[in-house]
Amino acid sequence: MRGSPMIPKRAFAVLFAAVLAAGGCGLSDEPPAASPGGGGGTGTIKVGGVSSLSGAVTFPDSSAAAKAVFDRVNEQGGINGQKIEYVSADDKGDPAAAAQAARDVVTNQGVVALVGSASLLDCAVNAPFYQQSAIVSIQGTGVDPTCFESPAISPVNTGPYLNMAINLYYASEVLKRDKVCMFLAILGNTNDAYGGAVTSWTKLTGKKLTLDDRTVKPDSDPTPFVLRARKEGCQAVLYNGTEPMAISWMKVVKQQNITGIDWLMTTAPYTDAVAKALGADGDGMYANAEFEPFTEAESPALADWRELMTAKNVPLTSFGQGGYLAATYFVDALKSIKGPITRQSVAAAFKALKPIQTQMTGTPYEFGEAAKHLSNRAGKIVRLKGGKWQVVTSEWVKYPGTLG
Repeated sequence: MRGSPMIPKRAFAVLFAAVLAAGGCGLSDEPPAASPGGGGGTGTIKVGGVSSLSGAVTFPDSSAAAKAVFDRVNEQGGINGQKIEYVSADDKGDPAAAAQAARDVVTNQGVVALVGSASLLDCAVNAPFYQQSAIVSIQGTGVDPTCFESPAISPVNTGPYLNMAINLYYASEVLKRDKVCMFLAILGNTNDAYGGAVTSWTKLTGKKLTLDDRTVKPDSDPTPFVLRARKEGCQAVLYNGTEPMAISWMKVVKQQNITGIDWLMTTAPYTDAVAKALGADGDGMYANAEFEPFTEAESPALADWRELMTAKNVPLTSFGQGGYLAATYFVDALKSIKGPITRQSVAAAFKALKPIQTQMTGTPYEFGEAAKHLSNRAGKIVRLKGGKWQVVTSEWVKYPGTLG
């Protein structure tokens, strides 16, 4: 995952334990104290976010992008004269801190909604609390499976599981590879979600993986896995490694002089840092961009996002795109509310929200009354060549199957 600069592998081992602990982090069944949410005629609309801003893996770009959107709205006069106050809480990559952060912004701060959150833990720890609190979360970066399985949360991004299904579909149906292999690092409760992506792809195409290896660890030496891929005759390999993991993986591919295999990654390694670190060693590596590829400097779909992020000194990343879209959707919903802006009126607006289509995504964003949300169902495939990302699918690759 990206957020901070290159993260040492040892830090991921620490995170691994923290995510596993999240599965056992108990939440009280007792409903939270009643709180109407701020914003009704007070001159300020309080909006919250729970993100990993410190700890082993950080995601600062999403909340920073959301704040940039809100700052611009405030500079233009606010929403009917009301300014947006953004309260971004740090879950520190720790389950207990994540629970406390959510209760602080929701109960103590009285925010009307959560917007632009990006965390490995927030959804797993806090989804029941958000539902009990009758508050909606427009997630900037959904990672944990729970982010896509809660009636209270609707991420704007594709997420790693549908992302994987799109990659499988692209490998077998577009690249026409007969021997598709997969290597996964399983963090926390992600195994079943990845398994669901594979099952969906098999049901859709009638094809099976040549190799399904889910034993990779964040600090694993990639060499035995890469050599196994060659031994098994893999033509395409899917891997869910993070930035440093993907860099190590592709350097081993180069060192072992392995050719004839397409290496397909999720969105996490799609960063300028990975491109610079690998240079020509990354040739043959693909990634799945969840939004209009941010490295396309001339794309008209990115003009406003790029201009705003540059003006507010927010890094140009996929995570920044997620925060920008989450905040933009939220602002549009606020403008539709007649009367006081409260937690209840915001939730009602999103429950009644009609699908929103933008050029930055391949499918419309939805919230509504659904029990779970997975509206971003498309990606664009990019490939590294000579240390630069190139778009190889000008049209969106839309996954025609279903998950779950």
